[in-house]
Amino acid sequence: MATVDTAITSFLANHLRELSKLYELTIITNTSNLNFLSEIGVDANLIQINFSRKIALVSDFYCLIKLVQIFIKNRFANVHSITPKAGLLAMLAARICFISRRIHTFTGQVWATETGLKRSFLKFIDKLIGKMTTHNLVDSQSQCDFLVKEAVLSPNKSLVFGSGSVAGVDLKKFKSNKRFGNEIRKQLGIPKDGFVYLFLGRLVEDKGVLDLAKAFSEINNAKIYLVFVGSDEAKLSAHIFNICALKTKYIRIVGFSKKPYKYIASANVLCLPSYREGFGSVIIEAAAMSVPAIASNIYGITDAIEPNKTGLLHEPGDILGIKIAMESLLHKPLLLNKLKKAAKKRAVDKFDANKITDHWLKFYSRYVS
Repeated sequence: MATVDTAITSFLANHLRELSKLYELTIITNTSNLNFLSEIGVDANLIQINFSRKIALVSDFYCLIKLVQIFIKNRFANVHSITPKAGLLAMLAARICFISRRIHTFTGQVWATETGLKRSFLKFIDKLIGKMTTHNLVDSQSQCDFLVKEAVLSPNKSLVFGSGSVAGVDLKKFKSNKRFGNEIRKQLGIPKDGFVYLFLGRLVEDKGVLDLAKAFSEINNAKIYLVFVGSDEAKLSAHIFNICALKTKYIRIVGFSKKPYKYIASANVLCLPSYREGFGSVIIEAAAMSVPAIASNIYGITDAIEPNKTGLLHEPGDILGIKIAMESLLHKPLLLNKLKKAAKKRAVDKFDANKITDHWLKFYSRYVS
């Protein structure tokens, strides 16, 4: 169960394809495309519920009642949720219906960067989910350690698969491709000898996009470009252009793409100056394509990067640190080349999507069969 179908298609498709060969699966999510499971090759039943991603008491209570009815009717042996809202509702309904195996996957904490009552409330929700589960899966070891330290999860029922990540990397899709890179550069009006810094993700302040824009604006070089790929949920495009007022011709804001690997192919360096991450999947996807990363030194990201080996780390919000790291890879081609090779090797060795799927299959075989 997931709040929205993109959580299924982005993170779980490969796992569910394999699990559906062994188990009878039902997917519960909010979707406008009732054929999306067949489109990604998953043989499963689909139940559509209009979950709200934000807190909406009346709607959430209605969804909880609906779930209880569905669970009673179907008598599921196991319930597995991903995303916070789905986790809360699924675990509540599963407890009410005495479903014996209840699993939730933690992929990052909204409350990690909050303060005051909001932090306390959102943290309480995660703690409640963790109390109601029989198994907690966490997508990075550093995140798991953080949640145990914060008394949100119990170490006895919390597990990280391999070196971390929910989905791993599809190495057939995320692989070096000069043709894609050249196509995107031509499309965006970036010369072949331009040096491209890429941000790939939602354009929100928690992702550090404004910090990245400020750091970029302070670098004096006529051959560097900053490309943002992702939905502008917080309407930050105008703010970014304002920050980079003297360098607007070197800024590209693309919007959401279903083919992020094409944009990675066009980049020299990935930048993720985020304030919170569960893991940082985009880092290992870029690494698999020989694109090293500059990113924040926070839990989750530290599992995706080996500092000074596969990428560079800076403190969150440290604009000078971001600038220094960006300039370092711009002016030190030997260092850049060293990071490229090491990043790709680590992504292939540790984060192949098929290896993560094997962990899922072994977990289900051992705990929920």
